[in-house]
Amino acid sequence: MNSKSLLLIRTLLLSTDQINIYKHTDDKKKKSKIRLAYLGTVILYLMILGYLLVMTIGYGKMGIINTAPALCSMTLSLLAFIFTFLKTNGYLFNFKEYDMLMSLPFESKTVAACKFIYMYIKSLPWYLSISVAMLIGYAYFVRPSFIIYPMWIILTFVVPVIPMLIASFIGFIIAKIGSGFKKTNLVQTIFTVGIVLFFFFLRFFIEKIVREGEIETTLENTADLTLKSVKLFPPAYWFSKAVTDTDLLCAFLLIAVSALLFAGVFCIVGRSYRKINSALKNHAASKDYDEKELRKRSIEVTIAYKELKRMTGSTVYMTNVAIGVILSTVMGIIALVIGFDKIVKTVTQGAPIDTKILWVAIPFFAYFFIGMISTSAISPSLEGKNYWIVKSLPIDKRRLYRGKMLFNMWLTVPFMVLTVIMLAISAGVPFLNTVLYVIEGIILCAFSSAWGCVCGIKHMRLDWENEIEVIKQSAAVAIYMFPNMLGNMGLIVLVIFLGLKTDANIVMTVLIFITLLLAFLSYKRAMRLADRSF
Repeated sequence: MNSKSLLLIRTLLLSTDQINIYKHTDDKKKKSKIRLAYLGTVILYLMILGYLLVMTIGYGKMGIINTAPALCSMTLSLLAFIFTFLKTNGYLFNFKEYDMLMSLPFESKTVAACKFIYMYIKSLPWYLSISVAMLIGYAYFVRPSFIIYPMWIILTFVVPVIPMLIASFIGFIIAKIGSGFKKTNLVQTIFTVGIVLFFFFLRFFIEKIVREGEIETTLENTADLTLKSVKLFPPAYWFSKAVTDTDLLCAFLLIAVSALLFAGVFCIVGRSYRKINSALKNHAASKDYDEKELRKRSIEVTIAYKELKRMTGSTVYMTNVAIGVILSTVMGIIALVIGFDKIVKTVTQGAPIDTKILWVAIPFFAYFFIGMISTSAISPSLEGKNYWIVKSLPIDKRRLYRGKMLFNMWLTVPFMVLTVIMLAISAGVPFLNTVLYVIEGIILCAFSSAWGCVCGIKHMRLDWENEIEVIKQSAAVAIYMFPNMLGNMGLIVLVIFLGLKTDANIVMTVLIFITLLLAFLSYKRAMRLADRSF
């Protein structure tokens, strides 16, 4: 790697580094947000480290600590593939600063490689927190020689490279195919969502194979399965072999093959890099316009239409908000085809449970997917450097954010109603119960819209260089998602428990009023924040 490449990577990192912004800004509010964001990130890393450390200690107590390196390498490889695949469109292709970067004196393959390295560096803390936790647990029980410690850490930096390259190359193929279509964002979204759904359902297929093979669900069998699966993926095998047997040849193979694949992939990508990005930009810029009579709409509806255009114009945005509603719909269709009872039996692995006690949790099952992300948590920050235009609009700012919440309702309510009805039909739920569940589902969508808007306004980030930083990595999304999902899982347990003690319809009626109150309070909070944000 030459000095020009290092300069480009350094510039990309400095332009988005929050510490760099913290050093040079005089805005105390911005500094406070950066401190809180880093505190939250450190806490999250410590939670991951603690969880994996306890898990590795459990492996040690069971006498199967020798599988820890294999588990570590497979975990890193899987996460690297998933993280990279979901970020490729936005980091490598169709990114905002494309025109500026391509005007610099760099070859196409150099720009693509530097963007990949930037993506790798941004994900590295996740990989290190996982690897260090497993190393600590492994070292406590095995007491390996000193050489294993630096070898483990060094190879941790290398293990994610090959799965990231594979994910990037798949993203390159999707972008290349999509660039040939007029509706390029739609084509890319379909391909991306299709692959995500494939891997999502592959998990259940593997579990089915395991059960049919009469493998007992014990920790020992899981460890044995991990060792067998590692042999099917050479990079994970090389890492495991290197740190358990001090095999320098495997360590060299991992490093050498990663370097060769890196050079090969970006040599191929570089040949079509300009063409693909130019096609994506041109398709986005050249739209066919039809002359139609203008219709008068309210400000809220107009803002909602604007958000719809913003979403359909971004593959990353559309993919992230589409996954939840698609999964919920697929769940409802599967329930209609095979029956609610069979789904429960599969999930609980045949436990003798009366499915009627789960009826009351149906809207929360649907919300688990539909409430996964809220567009209103993302859209305030997506205004980015155009925020001054929004501030100058002669409209009530409350109406602006009501329009953003309205769009999230447009997106989620139809899928929520459809999923709840399909689950209710498959479970044989009475009509009155179904009506209550639909009402609760709609109110949950309203809560998601309002709570998302609170997070989006309060933790608005406008100084982003790539929309992925807002859609996937922002504090607003994290603060919306974690309490929302944990609260939803807690409610599922609570409503099932209360349903055993009293009439399910009474429980649901009470929950409807409680959820309505939470949605109203979140809405009022969003409106107060809207007044302060301008």
